[in-house]
Amino acid sequence: MTLLGWSSVPLFIAHFSRDMDVWSSNGWRYAFSALLWAPVLLLAHARRRVPAGLWQNALVPALLNALGQAAFAWSFYNIDPATATFGLRLQIVFVAIGAYLLFPSERAVLRRPAAWAGIVLVLGGIAGTLLLADQDNLPTDVAGTTASYAFGVTLAVISGLLFAGYALSVRKFMHRYHPVTAFAAISQYTSVVLVGLMLVLARDPAQGTPDGGLHALAIGAGPFALLLLSAVIGIALGHVFYYISIARLGVAVSSGVIQLQPFCVAVAQLALFDKPLTVGQWICGSLAVLGAVLLLHTQWMLSRPALPSGD
Repeated sequence: MTLLGWSSVPLFIAHFSRDMDVWSSNGWRYAFSALLWAPVLLLAHARRRVPAGLWQNALVPALLNALGQAAFAWSFYNIDPATATFGLRLQIVFVAIGAYLLFPSERAVLRRPAAWAGIVLVLGGIAGTLLLADQDNLPTDVAGTTASYAFGVTLAVISGLLFAGYALSVRKFMHRYHPVTAFAAISQYTSVVLVGLMLVLARDPAQGTPDGGLHALAIGAGPFALLLLSAVIGIALGHVFYYISIARLGVAVSSGVIQLQPFCVAVAQLALFDKPLTVGQWICGSLAVLGAVLLLHTQWMLSRPALPSGD
């Protein structure tokens, strides 16, 4: 369910990119998601059970999450969803390096040759996926524009870096809080940042005039309801499903399944937008995902408890 939900997000964003700017898309979706999560915190405050330091410790993860989301969504306005999602897979390399720097217990991972082999496969595979893209797959208003494609690729890589920082900061600052409470607090801060950006930067695509995101209301009740549904699927429920899967399957297995996201997006992109990946992209993307799984497998092997001698 997490894989399907998170695979739908790039498709929703790409679909609505024709009707609203990136700031409005982010602002409305995260505002609605924060509204859905607010009762968790209101109930905790009413019962005087808000964990000490929750709001202070949520600041850094929320800021990184908001900036990562801004770069993530903006990339779909310049390159096709599948290519951008492959670029986002660099997140796993940034997480491995960041964990090595921040957490001594994680340093054994990067001492294994298999981990470095995985990193090389990820870097080489993603580089090939980005370089071998068909620029006819660019959004209509920037098709054939090399500068726009390069900008989109840069945004995808930056979003991977920021989301890696978000994951690491959650581990560092939020580990002592229940995941639902932690994400509820982070979502409130994230929505403040993204709604603030919408109010300041959003412009009506038709007229180019600032409107604080109000042009999103003009797309009609049905499409606007679909926009809000995307917030439920990708943000509000997606994270809950992911927390449940981690609790039952572990981080390595759950993260390994999520590595299939670019392939799901690529298949759906072909069906919905008639934008296929090139053969070279499929090959390089497969190598990148293989490298990510190898890196995760190395981490999983090191986290397994040693068997008693003689058994």
